Amino acid sequence: MSTQPRPTGEPDPTMPEGSRPSLGAVATIVGVAVLLVFMLQNRQDIRVHLFFWHVTLPVWFIIFGSALLGALVWIAAGVFRRRRRRKADRQARKA
Repeated sequence: MSTQPRPTGEPDPTMPEGSRPSLGAVATIVGVAVLLVFMLQNRQDIRVHLFFWHVTLPVWFIIFGSALLGALVWIAAGVFRRRRRRKADRQARKA
């Protein structure tokens, strides 16, 4: 094995092609870690009023539910956008 440094800009031959984590994956991991710390620091119970329901829930549960709902809306918007784009591409190919 050579002890000479690799020239700058050369790919690492020991790392398989495409095995680096994407920026989105790194951002997701950091976001989940921050969310987890935030949830663990907010464990007290609160009274929640929604229309005619009154429930006592832990704050971490509200935070988790809100994050989950936001993620589902984000995914649904992406699916909707992808379907619209595919439909437009199909129509453009027919024309």
